[in-house]
Amino acid sequence: MTTLRTSFAPTQNPSTTLGNRIGLGGIIVAVIAILIALQASGSSVWQGIFINLGMFIILVASLNLANGFTGVFSLGHIGFMALGAYISAILTLPVETKASYLPNLPEWLAGVHFDAMLGPFPLGFLLATIVAGLLVAVVALLVGAVLMRLSGNFVSVATLGFLIIVRVVLINADAFTRGSRTFSNVTAYTDLWWVYAWVAVVLYCLWRIKFSAYGRAMFAQREDTAAAQSVGIVIMRPRLLAYVISAFFTAVAGALWGHFITSFSPATFYFDLTFRVITMLVVGGMGSVTGSVLGPITIITISEILRRFEDANQLYGISGFLLALLFIIIIITRPGGLMDDREISFGWLGRLLGVRSAQTPTKRD
Repeated sequence: MTTLRTSFAPTQNPSTTLGNRIGLGGIIVAVIAILIALQASGSSVWQGIFINLGMFIILVASLNLANGFTGVFSLGHIGFMALGAYISAILTLPVETKASYLPNLPEWLAGVHFDAMLGPFPLGFLLATIVAGLLVAVVALLVGAVLMRLSGNFVSVATLGFLIIVRVVLINADAFTRGSRTFSNVTAYTDLWWVYAWVAVVLYCLWRIKFSAYGRAMFAQREDTAAAQSVGIVIMRPRLLAYVISAFFTAVAGALWGHFITSFSPATFYFDLTFRVITMLVVGGMGSVTGSVLGPITIITISEILRRFEDANQLYGISGFLLALLFIIIIITRPGGLMDDREISFGWLGRLLGVRSAQTPTKRD
């Protein structure tokens, strides 16, 4: 029986070639340069667009880990995002504000305020974000222990039910969330650097997971569950691991989102946002880390162009129609999305430089 290694060290990782390392380094430098330029420009519009893009990259990448890597199609991940937003907002809300804004909050929580600063760095916000992610990961572990035993349409319906349950709980937990009313007074901590620091963390983790033993197990059971089981792969373990890690990062996105828009309600985290993220995932390519970036870039770029065209010509509603039409065309012409489950390659750079880097040897299990 085959025994899979549990190390997260990547195997057959395309980033081990010189060309890919140079290409990746160039992308990182370019992104940092763009962020510095945006910060210097002072343009709140463009900064908002790029913050929006970064948060959708986190959301799509997180959903890709659960859906694309394992083939378990979850429709309830925005519920984790909602929980992350509310938990982090409550933790960072000043004690005085809680007393008047959330008067029925339990005493043990009313006195909690994550406001620690490390110089200009809001350490309290970082801690609140991580705590929110960990608490949501525990919820995902409990929920996933049941739902990840399902497959096919059953798990999709069950996770959709989870999203509906989260919404109902948020509406009825008035002492914590103000119910269906808007939760405001949230401190605007989120900026470009916060978002893209988390983008880097999420993409790095996904890349390492994809080329690890657990990643191979995820893709193996996605392609053929029976065949994977026949060689000793435990189906439940990689599914649950992907679901929990995915929930953690989705909650982080919720915390960032909540501290960016500064006011939200349960209606903010529902079907509209769910299907927007799924659209970006499908367009980019399920199972591709690169696709998790290209999907949001493609959809947001086209949306912004169409929105400006719509406003300039007073053709209201045309952007939604054209975007839906484009989505249908992409699905028909490229069912696997822009990248399918492949990754971007800069191997040609190494060949151009006349240097060939050895691939990381693959250990036989």
